[in-house]
Amino acid sequence: MTANINRRALLRGGFGLAGLGVSAALLAACGDDDSSTGSASGGAKSFGALNYQLSWVKNVEFAGAYIADTKGYYTAAGFTSVNLMAGGPSVSQDAVVASGKALIGISSPDITAAAILKGAELVVIGAQYQKNPFAIVSLAGTPINTPQDMIGKKIGVQATNEPVWNAFLKANNIDPSKITKVPAQFDPSPLVSKEVDGWFSFFTNEPNLLKVKGVETAAMLLNDHGYPMVSEVYVVKKSSLTSDRDKLKAVLTGDVKGWTESLADPKVGANLAATKYGKDLGLDEAEQTLESAAQNTVVQTDETKTNGLFTITDEKVDETIKTLALGGVTITKEQLFDLSLIKELYTENPSLKAGS
Repeated sequence: MTANINRRALLRGGFGLAGLGVSAALLAACGDDDSSTGSASGGAKSFGALNYQLSWVKNVEFAGAYIADTKGYYTAAGFTSVNLMAGGPSVSQDAVVASGKALIGISSPDITAAAILKGAELVVIGAQYQKNPFAIVSLAGTPINTPQDMIGKKIGVQATNEPVWNAFLKANNIDPSKITKVPAQFDPSPLVSKEVDGWFSFFTNEPNLLKVKGVETAAMLLNDHGYPMVSEVYVVKKSSLTSDRDKLKAVLTGDVKGWTESLADPKVGANLAATKYGKDLGLDEAEQTLESAAQNTVVQTDETKTNGLFTITDEKVDETIKTLALGGVTITKEQLFDLSLIKELYTENPSLKAGS
């Protein structure tokens, strides 16, 4: 698997789930990822080992967790050891959490909603990204700035992302026949060679891969054009909100501290991704720094400055539910979200909010 493997393959087009069943061997393999060990720092609570399932390979997408682990924020909160479990195309992160192999995981609302509708006792308790990171990327010299700009153009779309693409067109009342959809993989070379005019991508990913190669791009976020949705959400078992509530608060406490430092300096997480956590992926540290800076713009917003990192406003909850419905996923906000814990965390520890 190369460093530039695209995580969107994991999203399975946004509204599907490969299935909640994963093999025992796979779950065991998840637990064998790099782990850091230490002892709880003299506090009264000792929560044991933290198994934390990531949604993708260990690139800079999880900068805050790397910093929290490296700085000992999780162990200071009461965990004796930390296992950041890599995700990837063969790992169904929601299934790992639902099985109890991980206390908490990072996912996306579409995947989690599909899992819940299939019977998984899961719930979203917060979100790292306040915006949907999908974008239409174009060359800076011939930018696509609005959905209507795509009419008459060729857009490279991966098969796994077609449901999101179709829902986006529906949200903007665009007739699909007015755009030439070009089947694509995940290498954006066709955009550079001008075989296509636009490219379906995460705004954090391909634009920065191309930037370090000297190719300037423009990115139109779907979120800003009729397709809003929070992303990189925290997923837990519903029962954990009762049985492991203090543990979950401890994880989020560590993450708030780690992400606060990542926001202050995007190079820190990029260095940890390239040299430690994702060292076997051959990551380009300069490119990872660009990705880190880009993702910071959707981690920290005016709302999170006021309410605290990972909080989700009522408006964003409603927007996410409506966006999921565009893709055929009908779920209520009560089924998908329980934000009581993150609100409780900041009520009990208001100083955490100061850094956000």
